[in-house]
Amino acid sequence: MMKIIRSVFVAITLVVATGSASAAVSNCGAPTNVEEFRYSWRLKGGVRFLAGLMFPTNGVGNLRTTYGNAIHSELLITAPNGKEGGYYSYESDIDAAGKTLTTEHGYAWGKKSRNERTVFDYVKKLARIHKQTPEETENRVKLLPKDQDEFRDILTAIHYLRQNANNIKAPMQTSIYSDGKEYPVIFRPGEYRTFVIDGKTVGALGFEIVDAPGGKKWPGGVKVWLSQDDRRIPFRIEIQQSIASMQLDLQSVEACSFMASK
Repeated sequence: MMKIIRSVFVAITLVVATGSASAAVSNCGAPTNVEEFRYSWRLKGGVRFLAGLMFPTNGVGNLRTTYGNAIHSELLITAPNGKEGGYYSYESDIDAAGKTLTTEHGYAWGKKSRNERTVFDYVKKLARIHKQTPEETENRVKLLPKDQDEFRDILTAIHYLRQNANNIKAPMQTSIYSDGKEYPVIFRPGEYRTFVIDGKTVGALGFEIVDAPGGKKWPGGVKVWLSQDDRRIPFRIEIQQSIASMQLDLQSVEACSFMASK
């Protein structure tokens, strides 16, 4: 079960939730190079009771992105009482061209914990991986597929969707990097939906990240709804697994992003 829920969080990341562009504008003041969203999350479906025997079934999340020469994004998802009650964390660095430079994820629930960091060397086509658990420390180097020029984890995949929402009119195939493995996936437009935020009805563009047929099966599936303004704020994210489903909803915008001033 722990592995299943960790895969759920990897599928996201993301990251993310329900809110409105108008609410974001009213809350943030002058745009800065930092963007910060606060979320609530909850598990859905028949496994909610069983999951609650091992780890929380709801809690809070924080997604923070800093824009500079490179883009640093981090997502922290915790139990209701904060990090001391258990957490998942994700961090990514992206260069100016949109390539993922580093990806890192970790978790701690009860007596279990893990942290894994990957640094991509696109010149040598290598991934340098450092993994830390209470039992062992592992360092290894993996040869990346020669036919692929870039790799995305979930945080950088969602960033790509936000940056390119206007141009994604049909399914496109790419790869998701997770736990030292590459999985072929498809980005595609999803259903348009409306949400009631602060008493106002707002529209959102839907997108999906799904397993690509014929290749290594990715153990995940994501739906995300983005605001229709230039910032493409993630309103809601839904993550599906074979026996688990998670929903994340935006609660507040703590800081406006550099993206907001474009």
